[in-house]
Amino acid sequence: MKILGIESSCDETAASVVEDGRRLLSFVVQTQIDIHKQYGGVVPEVAARSHIEVINPVINQALSDADCTWNDIDAIAVTYAPGLIGSLLVGTLAARTLAIIHNKPLYPIHHVEAHVYANFIIEKSENEANSTVGRHLQTELVGASGPSPESDVKPFRANGSRNGDLELPNEQPGFPMLALIVSGGHTQLMLFRDHGDYELLGQTQDDAVGEAFDKVAKILGLPYPGGPSIAKAASHGDPQKYQLPKSRLQNPYDFSFSGLKTALLRAVQHETGHDYTFPSHQLSALLDDVMRNDFAASFQHIAVETLVDKAEKAFNDYSPASVVIAGGVAANQELRRQLSNRLPIAIKYAPPQLCTDNAAMIATLGYFMAQKIDPSDPYDFEVIPSLSMTKTAWANV
Repeated sequence: MKILGIESSCDETAASVVEDGRRLLSFVVQTQIDIHKQYGGVVPEVAARSHIEVINPVINQALSDADCTWNDIDAIAVTYAPGLIGSLLVGTLAARTLAIIHNKPLYPIHHVEAHVYANFIIEKSENEANSTVGRHLQTELVGASGPSPESDVKPFRANGSRNGDLELPNEQPGFPMLALIVSGGHTQLMLFRDHGDYELLGQTQDDAVGEAFDKVAKILGLPYPGGPSIAKAASHGDPQKYQLPKSRLQNPYDFSFSGLKTALLRAVQHETGHDYTFPSHQLSALLDDVMRNDFAASFQHIAVETLVDKAEKAFNDYSPASVVIAGGVAANQELRRQLSNRLPIAIKYAPPQLCTDNAAMIATLGYFMAQKIDPSDPYDFEVIPSLSMTKTAWANV
C-alpha cells in the first residue's frame, strides 16, 4: 500500500511516498530556514506564501522520485493539526483537491504523533534510480514570476551528501513503546500500547525544549535555528562551567524550561558585569567565543539531562519494550548519547533527516491509520491549529 504524505504545518513544504508503513520511496522537503533566519523565527504570513508557491512542484517531485503515477497511490495523508493556520490550510487544500480529483482516500494526521512514526521507516526503495532517496529544496521566496523551475532543484543524496548518510533502523519499534517527543513546539512523554492507543504521561508546562534552545541562542548571539547552533557551540565548550538548575514539578513526568532559560540569562548578565535590568539583546556583544561556547554547553547539558531524567523514570516505571525519540530535537547528538548511556535498552534512532519536519512520517502514520479507521470526507475537512494528541479521534479508536 503506497501512501502519499503531505506536510506544511510550519515552515517546511514536504511530500513523500511511503510503502506499507516501512519503505521510503521518495523524500522531498522545501525548507524556508534561509527566509526566516533574517527575522530570528518563523513569520506565519511569509511561511504560508512560500507554501503556496512550492506545494505543487514538491508533490510532483515526490511522485516522480518514487516512480509513481496517481494510479499507484492508494491514499493521501496530510497534516491537519497542530500548526500555523495559514500553513496548514495550504497543505490540506492541496490534499483535499487531489483526493477529489483522483478519487483517493484522505487521512488527517496529527503532526506531533507523526514524528513518532519516523522511527517506523526501516527500508529505502530498491529502485536503483531512488536508492539514494531524498531531495531537499532550498529556495528563497520568489516574486510574481513564480517559483524556480523544477529543473533548478538540486537533490541531496542520502549517501555521501552534506546531509549525511540516511541510516535507517533495521527493525520497527515494539509495543508498549515509550516516546519522548521533543521539538520547537512540543515536549511530551507518551506511552504507546498500540497504534492509536496511547497515553500522555507528561508534557512541558511552559517552553518546549526546542523553543528554549531558540531563545537561549538569541541571548548568546547564535543564529536561528537555535538547536543546531547551540549544539555546534557546545561541542567546543565546557558543560560544567556554569551550574544551572533543573526544575522540580509535582508530576514527575512533566517538564519546565522557562526557569532554566531565565537562569542562563541571569548567569550571562552576571558574567558580563551587569544586573538583571540589563537588556538581553545587548548581551551577546559582550561575550567572547570561549564564554559563548561554555554557556551553550552548560545549557545544553542541563536541558538534555532534564529530558533524560524523565525518560529514565518512565522507563523504570512502565518497562516498555522499546524507546524512541521524535521531533527536531531528537537529532541532537548529546541527547542520543545521554539516553543511550542511561537506559538499559538498545535504542535505534531515526536519521536526523527524518527527525525534523517531513512528509515521510506523515505517510507512515497514514498507512497505520488506514488499517483501523475510515478516511475523512475531503469536502468536510478542517484544520485545527491547536490540538492535543489526546483529543484526536484516532486515539480513541
